[in-house]
Amino acid sequence: MSGFEAWIGREQRASDRLDESLAARWLASFDRPMPSPALMPQGIHLCLCTPQASSSALGADGHPAREDSEDSFLPPFDMPRRMWASSDIEFHAPIAVGAVIERVSTIASISEKQGGSGKLAFVDIAHETRANGTLSVREVQTIVYREAAGSQAPLSPPETGDPAFASGAWDVHRAIRPDPRLLFRFSALTFNTHRIHYDAPYAREVERYRGLVVHGPLIASLLLQLAADHLGDNRLRRFAFRGVSPAIADETLHLVMRQAGDGFELGAFADDGRQVTKASAQI
Repeated sequence: MSGFEAWIGREQRASDRLDESLAARWLASFDRPMPSPALMPQGIHLCLCTPQASSSALGADGHPAREDSEDSFLPPFDMPRRMWASSDIEFHAPIAVGAVIERVSTIASISEKQGGSGKLAFVDIAHETRANGTLSVREVQTIVYREAAGSQAPLSPPETGDPAFASGAWDVHRAIRPDPRLLFRFSALTFNTHRIHYDAPYAREVERYRGLVVHGPLIASLLLQLAADHLGDNRLRRFAFRGVSPAIADETLHLVMRQAGDGFELGAFADDGRQVTKASAQI
């Protein structure tokens, strides 16, 4: 692991409060009504205890810079591209508006691999979120780091062709077009300054994406809402998602769900049939 074993077990603590203003902004961003009683839908935890690095501590990509020091939570890989690869989430209790939030995050594992596109590094972070002292959410989040894209690398994902997505195999289907306004609001809700979500020239010229990239946890939030619309709010006990391919703003995104054994399979697809996100859920 190139000497990064010392980061395993490092811990970070954060506190927050789910006040009425944050709840209202989250609900407004997704065009959802205030629930009664005031128990927020699943997914709100993604907007709590967000990183609060000062502007002077941000790297060129907008993420907090990583340093080789005892105070650095994440290891200082020499790979500049960072993505939220996946999460495995357990829901234990709903989070009420007004709740005091405490989160403990621990580096659970670190691994490095050689992929088709170059060197990769994976960091698993175990998060435990409590609301008013009660365990609400356990999550294992995987972050992946990649080498810089070459200046002549082809734009990703490839240009879409004719619409090819077929919804017939799915029980539930919803088509949306996430636009830059929604991306901007979600970046604000999560205090996420990664430039691929709002700086189109940077996304194209530096990280070589075809356009603004829809956040992985934003797609996960939309899938959670799809499940809630058909199963009821706060019904899931487990939800896992994994990014497969980038979703680009202002392009149609198909959200789908179907019964699978004793649980549910969910996914997000581009209009050309390319799968963007794989997900599963259990009630």
